[in-house]
Amino acid sequence: MLNRQQTRTRLLIFTLYGEYLLPRKGWAPTAGLIVFLGLLGVRSQAARSTLSRMSREGWLKAKRHGRHSRYALTLKARHLLEEGTRRIFEPRPRRWDGRWRVVVYSLPETKRDLREALRRRLSYLGFGALTPGTWVSPHDRQVEVQSLLKDLKAQRYVQYFEGHWRGHIPNRELVTRCWNLKELNRQYARFLRKWVPEWRRYGRRAPSSNGLSPSECFVHRFWVIHEYSAFPGRDPNLPAELLPKGWMGNEASQVFREYRGKLAKRADTFVDETLRTANGIGTENPVSS
Repeated sequence: MLNRQQTRTRLLIFTLYGEYLLPRKGWAPTAGLIVFLGLLGVRSQAARSTLSRMSREGWLKAKRHGRHSRYALTLKARHLLEEGTRRIFEPRPRRWDGRWRVVVYSLPETKRDLREALRRRLSYLGFGALTPGTWVSPHDRQVEVQSLLKDLKAQRYVQYFEGHWRGHIPNRELVTRCWNLKELNRQYARFLRKWVPEWRRYGRRAPSSNGLSPSECFVHRFWVIHEYSAFPGRDPNLPAELLPKGWMGNEASQVFREYRGKLAKRADTFVDETLRTANGIGTENPVSS
């Protein structure tokens, strides 16, 4: 079982690959990864240990290149990060067709691990639990649901429906039964209290005059991305007509996008230079099964 520090380091590595290394589609030298993680407060030994463990577990693949070691994403890691990227940048729907998509499942007690995996994956797709075996979403997620059922080998246990809600409570009350939006809104408020001052101090200025070096741009940009990336797994991305008054998710999304964008050029320059110095990224195809 991973301890808290190992879990934290693993999450940092996933964010690092998802934001900076996945778009570069190459092998990242270990020395470069150590530099990045060091700036984020991870010691070299802890970084190397976590990279090695993620390789053994099939998230990364490793190889030697002369005296240097390198890591690239495996296919399952790429799929996970690409799905996460889609959720982070998924626009909030302007209109809703009024239809609910419903996933119903019934699994035997011997399938507890499968049940937990199904719940995690459905939640990440924005489904909320109306009852323990009935999950709903206002979005058409049929393709994604079929993909996760195939991945989990759970097709025989699950049914997918869609239609209009005809119950005795309004749609907004149905929402309150499926998602804790009050708590989510408090989390968005905490995010804004922390990052709006940073955004005003650095993000609104021209990149060349915001007072941050390229490495500092990388660090600031990394942390806002890392903290915001937790929201897609919690936020069902409901259409406006289903959201409560005083919703802060849209403001948080704007601050995240603008701050991330303003720091992008200098942060990318730092990443590219660091990777070149650490023996560069190879041109081999990083995808494997």
